[in-house]
Amino acid sequence: MTTTPSQANPRMGAHLAAAASGFAMVLLACLPLRAEDANPVLAKVNGSEIRQSDVALAEEELGPSLAQMDPATKKDNVLAFLIDMKIVAKAAEDKKIEDRPDFKARLTFTRNRLLMDNLLAAEGKAATTDEAMKKVYDEAAKQIAGEQEVHARHILVETEDQAKAIEAELKKGADFAELAKSKSKDPGASDGGDLGFFTKDQMVPEFANVAFSLEPGKISDPVKTQFGWHIIKVEEKRNRKAPDFDQVKPQIETYVARKAQADYVAKLREAAKVERLDQASNTPAPDAAKPSESKMAPAKK
Repeated sequence: MTTTPSQANPRMGAHLAAAASGFAMVLLACLPLRAEDANPVLAKVNGSEIRQSDVALAEEELGPSLAQMDPATKKDNVLAFLIDMKIVAKAAEDKKIEDRPDFKARLTFTRNRLLMDNLLAAEGKAATTDEAMKKVYDEAAKQIAGEQEVHARHILVETEDQAKAIEAELKKGADFAELAKSKSKDPGASDGGDLGFFTKDQMVPEFANVAFSLEPGKISDPVKTQFGWHIIKVEEKRNRKAPDFDQVKPQIETYVARKAQADYVAKLREAAKVERLDQASNTPAPDAAKPSESKMAPAKK
């Protein structure tokens, strides 16, 4: 007769059984959670369940009003809100609120808005591929490459006589940055009148024409603009370089998504029969809102 390990050694059999039980627990721990475990019921109102997913959705909708709360307080407040909402909603059902014309109109509007938002969000997300974003980046980078920019300082005063007096001090060897700190009325005076790098189209024409005509280290004669009288000193000139892709990726992603959404709406409109009864029959419907152009350069101070 063949004996099993447990029959030959009872103590060994007990150890094997314990090991098997422990292994089974490990396997169970590795199994995916059931849907109800991942989305537990947090409360019941007259038998109607409120789950974790309901709390998450409410948090998303309530947004800014919860921003200052710690997670535990936030969850407690949102759950209390959902409980009250269910109680009041049931009372509204009992009073047949949902049968009122104004309620039906608002419900239809809200449904259509949610359908639109969800579809456009999906279209935008599908469009923001790495390939599409790189294409937009490369096209913008080509336009930027080679464009000249100037690093300059300026001193801004109210009158021409004040500007001429400052010009005279500079010719005697006064420090430009120190004079800017003490005499300029520009908000950047505390930085010695430093404007950083800028392109020609970022300044008013009168200022830009003079700044881009000066060689580095040179100081201008008084220049009049709508802001007053300026003395300009050019520190450096260079060809503009496009920022790194990662630096502007969020702006490009937004641009690509919005353009895809606008194009999608325009395509749907072309296929739809739209009648504007408030206008003459030959007046076309307005175009879809176009996405604003994405600027690759960081905003200038």
